[in-house]
Amino acid sequence: MTIENLKADLRMESIHSGTGEVTSAGSGLSFRELVSGACTAKGFSTGTETIEPGAVLSYHKHSFCEALTLLSGAAQVKVEGRCYRLDQFDCICLPAGVAHEVTNGSQESPTMALLAYASPVPSQEPVNEVFAVQDRGLANPGNDNPETIVRFVHAEVYELSPGAEFRDLFAGRLGAVGICGGYGRFQPGASLPCHVHEFDESITIVEGHALCLVQGNRYRVSGYDTAFVPEGRPHRFLNQSNSPMAMIWVYAGSEPGRTLVEPAYCDGTLAWS
Repeated sequence: MTIENLKADLRMESIHSGTGEVTSAGSGLSFRELVSGACTAKGFSTGTETIEPGAVLSYHKHSFCEALTLLSGAAQVKVEGRCYRLDQFDCICLPAGVAHEVTNGSQESPTMALLAYASPVPSQEPVNEVFAVQDRGLANPGNDNPETIVRFVHAEVYELSPGAEFRDLFAGRLGAVGICGGYGRFQPGASLPCHVHEFDESITIVEGHALCLVQGNRYRVSGYDTAFVPEGRPHRFLNQSNSPMAMIWVYAGSEPGRTLVEPAYCDGTLAWS
C-alpha cells in the first residue's frame, strides 16, 4: 500500500483509560473493553480480563483467533484439558473454535491478562464439554496441538531504535491468524521514529509513562491506558521520563510492519493530508 492510499483513511485516534468502565463476566471476573469496533477499529479488538483469587473464566471458544498475554498475577490456561502455567508476559495463541479456560492460580492476588481478538466485536461461546486434565506446567504445546505459546523469557529480543527493545509474542509465523503483537520496552529518552501502518493498532502501556504523538495530537498515557491508532495515521511513542516504559502492541494484521515518515508529520508541524 502506498503512502497516498494510507492518507485516505480519515478515522481518528482515541485513548482508552486503563481504569475505565468494566463489565462483569461472571463471579470474580471483569472485562474492560479497550479497542473495538465501537471506536471504529477494523479487524480486531483488545481488552483486559481481571480474574479475582479463586475465580475461573470457564470453558469457552471464539469464532476467531485469540491471543492472551499475562500482564500480572498467576494464571493457568486449560486448552481442551491441556493445562499450561503462564508467567508474566507469556502469550498463548488460541485458534478459532478451540475450547479453553483460564484460572487464577493465586488465592491472594488478582490475575490480569490482555486479550487480543481477530474481530472488532469481542464475543465468546460457552463450552460445556468435560475434558480430561493433562498438567503441562511450563512446557509448550506439541506440534500436534492447535494452540501455541511464546514464553517471554525465550522470545527473540531486537532493537527497533536505540534504547527500544522489542519481542514478538504472537504473529502469523507464530500461529496467529489476522492479528499480531508483542512487547516493547523503552529506556529513558528512547523513542520510535514517526511511522504509519497498513492496519489499525492498539497500544497498551504496561509500565511507566509515555508520550504518544499522533498527527500533531499529544497524549500522556500510563497504567494500562491504551491508544487506538487507525491505519495510516502518523504516530510515535516517546519515553521522556527517568524510568523505563513498556507497552503491549497489537496490530490487525498477521505480521508486524511499518513505514517510516518525516518526524514533522507526528508533531504536526507538517500536514499529513
